[in-house]
Parts: sequence; structure tokens; C-alpha cells
Amino acid sequence: MTPRTPTRTVEQWLSDFEHTLSARDSRGAAALFNEECFWRDLVAFTWNLKTMEGRDEIRAMLDATLARSAPTNWQIDGEAHETDGVIEAWFTFETAVATGKGLLRLKHGRCWTLLTTMQALKDHPEPRGERRPQGAEHGANKARETWREAREREAEELGYTRQPFCLIIGGGQGGIGLAARLRQMAVPTIVVDKHPRPGDAWRNRYKSLCLHDPVWYDHLPYLPFPDNWPVFAPKDKIGDWLEMYTRVMELNYWSNTECESASFDEASGEWTVQVRRDGEPVTLRPKQLVLATGMSGVPHLPSFPGAEDFEGEQHHSSQHPGPDAYRGKRVVVIGANNSAHDICAALWEHDADVTMVQRSSTHIVRSDALMEHALGPLYSEQAVASGITTDKADLIFASIPYRLLPDFQRPAFDAIREQDADFYRRLEKAGFMLDFGADDSGLFLKYLRRGSGYYIDVGASELVASGEIRLHSGVGVERIHPHSLTLTDGTELPADLIVYATGYGSMNGWAANIISQEVADRVGKCWGMGSDTPKDPGPWEGELRNMWKPTRQEALWFHGGNLHQSRHYSHYLALQLKARLEGIETPVYGLQEVHHLA
Repeated sequence: MTPRTPTRTVEQWLSDFEHTLSARDSRGAAALFNEECFWRDLVAFTWNLKTMEGRDEIRAMLDATLARSAPTNWQIDGEAHETDGVIEAWFTFETAVATGKGLLRLKHGRCWTLLTTMQALKDHPEPRGERRPQGAEHGANKARETWREAREREAEELGYTRQPFCLIIGGGQGGIGLAARLRQMAVPTIVVDKHPRPGDAWRNRYKSLCLHDPVWYDHLPYLPFPDNWPVFAPKDKIGDWLEMYTRVMELNYWSNTECESASFDEASGEWTVQVRRDGEPVTLRPKQLVLATGMSGVPHLPSFPGAEDFEGEQHHSSQHPGPDAYRGKRVVVIGANNSAHDICAALWEHDADVTMVQRSSTHIVRSDALMEHALGPLYSEQAVASGITTDKADLIFASIPYRLLPDFQRPAFDAIREQDADFYRRLEKAGFMLDFGADDSGLFLKYLRRGSGYYIDVGASELVASGEIRLHSGVGVERIHPHSLTLTDGTELPADLIVYATGYGSMNGWAANIISQEVADRVGKCWGMGSDTPKDPGPWEGELRNMWKPTRQEALWFHGGNLHQSRHYSHYLALQLKARLEGIETPVYGLQEVHHLA
């Protein structure tokens, strides 16, 4: 008899699964899953980003989608592997309109977790590999149009005599990466950004800013950073890369352009967007509007009594110019997360007298430890050497349902806490309030739940532990005076500069500013998943709110996140937009309910 290998077990499961799906037997398909089970679908079945938890939710989704999706040709891709009783395998499949890829985990012969992702639209594949464009037009042609002439003509027409199908507001890494994908999919797109040059959103931040996560985690679509790119890239280097990227990827990027208003006409199914380009008003009428303003909304500026009487300088961290002008000055930074630490450290290096005010606890993780225990298995030179490409790493990370992610993450952060126990003891001795998240699950869950409350340490924590950066923790600001501020414990801090490293509101704040408060309320809060932890109120929703998927406002999308998320999820957002351009039916299953307005 043939041994029951992991590969054979997966092949049998896929065969049984395909048989039940072909028979439209949703009950039989659900029976192939464990009692505790999860199916995360990225567009392929649901035209949504949706996680089904439990057999009942899986059966309901299949009842609603099987007739139209018509999935077939489920094939294992490579060999399956078994670890600690869990069999894991890659597979491919097709639907009526697309090809797909997924990752399957089996326990005791039944499915524990299933990831299905749309990879390409069958009738509209990207011109890559064997389908790459010819470029040169051989032969004689009196009407020949060169590449440069075609690009100049497109720049003259698009937005004026010809309207874009998609308008992206925000030209940072998110908007640029999405625009590159849409360009490859032949979706007419314009990106608008208020800065003079692509990359200025990075260049204009405080001078010490650099990426705190590693290069393998941060590639852009199609064009990865070169092999000699630094592990942690400085902001100006990132800015230059983004500017170059807009050119070589042939993006229609309108710099010096500010969006003034937008409104949607349900009858015509198009937006009217008023922008001011190089000082001149332009009206755009796209069918789809994407707010690519990062994962954050409008900067949050707290209102402290007496702030209007302060005679020094005060600004939000997003407006901080860097430390050069503050040598010898007394600076108070309100906040204790990433930006606060970076700004404090840079000011200390320039001989400013720096005090950090920590109002609530912060998760701290050393960059080296994060690399070793959390990111290294998927995003590192060692991961690449073992065959884990960036695309494969993205899918592995995406295959872990958010409900299970804390259990997957906790062991890594337990190891970090043990390895760096002395480091954490010294921080706590200095009075710093530490946490590892509401359930000790560490950095990534804090980021996904609330987008704040952490610092990846690249040096500032040592300055806090040693007292070089002064610290007042567990207190707030009582009042601001002309030359000082008083804390809630009665301490008075003299100040020439106050920096508010106090975070940002929800992304739907941009919808309120650009479109209307009514639309912002209709789509609701962006980010978070309903974990019922601080700043991520329940109920449980299972996916990030409103990100990269249909919203309650027709033809309005939100795109953002870190470089990893912008790269990976731009693929699924671009496919959704391409399908709408081509008139493919996109019935959305499980459109998000709105539980929180902001």
C-alpha cells in the first residue's frame, strides 16, 4: 500500500473539496473542516477581504457564492510538510473569472485554516514574463509614435480631454505602489499629491527618520530594492527611491496638486473631484476614488488649557522639522511611541534638553530582537536563502487568521522578553511604563488593532533608561503656561518647544475633510478589527475595517499601512478595480457593518 504521506493527504483533501464544491454541496464542503476552522478569502470567492470562522459561516459563504464563482482545478503546488501534527501545503485553483493561489493547514485530516487569494483575472492577465510588451516597433511606419511621444500625449490628455477611471489621493508609498499595479493592469489612473516631488512626504519628516523594519519586509511591487540596499533605509533614500519609481513605472503622478473636494453622483456612477494643480483648478471625474493617505488620519492635536498663551514653539510630530534649530533649547515631547522616541533621540544628539511625557504604557521591542524572533523566519536573508520569497512570505503571514494571530505571535515575544529581560528591567527602573499588548501578543497585534502604542528601539530606549532623556510617566498635561507646562502630578517643566507626538485620527477623517462628514460616518472607522482591546472597540470583525476592500460608500476605497501591507494588499485592491473597469460582475459577500464612526 502507498504510505499516507502529507502530500497524499493534501491531494486527497483537495480532491474531496473540489468534488463537494462542484456538486454545490456546501454542507459536505464544510464537513471537511474541523470544528475550529477558519477560511480567509482575499477577493477570489467574496470580492471582499473576508474571514469565515466556523463551519456555519463557511457554509453560508459557499451558499451565496458557489454558483457564480464556480471553483475548479484544485491542485497541490509542491510538497506538503507536517510539523507538530499540522500539515501545511500550497495549492492553486481557478474560479470562473480568475486564477488563484492558497495555503492550507490540516489537523487530523480536516482543514484548520484555509487561505484563498485571487492572483489574476483570466481574460486580463498582466503583461509580465512571456506576455511582456515588445517595446520596439519593427518595420517602417510613417505614423510611428515613439514611447516618449506616447507618454507626453497621455500626460496631456489624461485628466483633461480623457478622464481617469481611478483617482488616487495621496502619493506616498501606498498610492505609488497601487498606481504601479493599476498601470500594469491598464487601468487609467492619476495620483495626486500636494508635495512638489514624489517622496517629499518622507523627505520632509524629521531628519533622523528611517525605516525601523528591514528591507526584506519593505519591497515595492515589481521592483524590489537592490541587494546592496541598507537593512534600515534612511528617509531621504526612501524618498529618492519613490521618486525614481514613479518615473520607471510610468505613473501619471500629479505633484503640487491638492484635492479640495469630492462628491459622488449615484445616477452617473462617477465622482466629481475638484483639485488645484500648480495653482490652477482642474475638475476630474473618475469612476473610482482611493484615499491613499497612509494608515492614519488627520494629526491629533490635544487641547490643553493655556496652549494659546505659550510663547515658545509648539507643533505636532508630523510637522517637526528636525533637531537643528533646537540646540540648547528646553524641549518637552508629549508621547512615548515611535515618533516621540525618534524625535527625543535626535534632539539629544543635538544637545537639546529633552523631556518625554509618557501618559500611558508603551510596547518596546529592540530592533535586533524583532528581526531575530519575529520577522527573521519570513523576512531576512536567511528566509530568502531557504526559498521564502517576499511574495511567499506575504501569503504565509496573510494565511494566519486574525483570531489566531495572537497565539502565533506570543511565543516570539515571550522569547524576546526573556532574552532582553535586563533591558526591560532598566527601563522600568527609570520609570518607563511597559506592556506587551493587552494579551502579551506583542508588536504586530498592537499595530493591527490600534496602529499606535509601540516603539521599535533603535537607540532611544537606552537614553531613557540612562536618564539622558528625562522621563515623566503616568501623568498628563494639566496646563500650559507662557514658558512652561504643568503636569497632573504638579511638576512644572520649563519649555522652549513642545512637540505633540500624540498620533492621528482614523483615516475616515480624510473622507470627512474631502467629501463630507455624512460619507465619513457612512463608511465608519478605519483600521482595527474589533478585538475589544484599548483603542480597538468590539464587536469582533475579523478583518481590518475598510482597508483595501469595498466600503459602505460606493466606489470609495481606503489604501494604506506600512510598506509590507501597501505592497501586498495593493494587489487585491488593483484586481477589484480592474474587474470593475472591465465590467466583470463583482457581487460583494459580507460587506462590513459599521459599528464605530471614528
